Amino acid sequence: MYIPFSDIDLQSRVWVYQANRKLTDSETGIITETLKASLDSWEAHGKALTASGKIFEHRFVVIAVDERNELPSGCSIDKSVHWLQEIGNRMQIDFFDRSLAYFDTNGEVQTIPVAKIKASVQDEIIQPSTTVFDHQIVTKAQWMNRWKIPASNSWLNRYFKEQTNF
Repeated sequence: MYIPFSDIDLQSRVWVYQANRKLTDSETGIITETLKASLDSWEAHGKALTASGKIFEHRFVVIAVDERNELPSGCSIDKSVHWLQEIGNRMQIDFFDRSLAYFDTNGEVQTIPVAKIKASVQDEIIQPSTTVFDHQIVTKAQWMNRWKIPASNSWLNRYFKEQTNF
């Protein structure tokens, strides 16, 4: 059963899928409607899951499920992954991009491949105050409080410490 993202419980489990590029308004609309339809009939072991999904920053699909009534099964989680794979294939979008996402100085979401993160810190593209996206969150409450954080409060902090040791 689909419910609006604003109504999903704070302890709901969340998954964040990062697109490899900015989504257009048209793509956002299509993906939103497709997700709503899929989530409305999402089930685990024949029981309806209370779920929501929303696109943020024209870049991230966040899916949430309220586990108080019914837990998602491995198969139901796999099904949600397949939805994003299918949508991505149809629209030529990779929702499984593992690059570091951050806000640039203009407030636009940018990404850096993992292999180039250390160099980006050394080149001061990523600074301690740069807002990065932490996809390691697992609940809506964590998503609200820890999804967008200063790089110095993330796993990137070790690179800033290395810089000060020169």
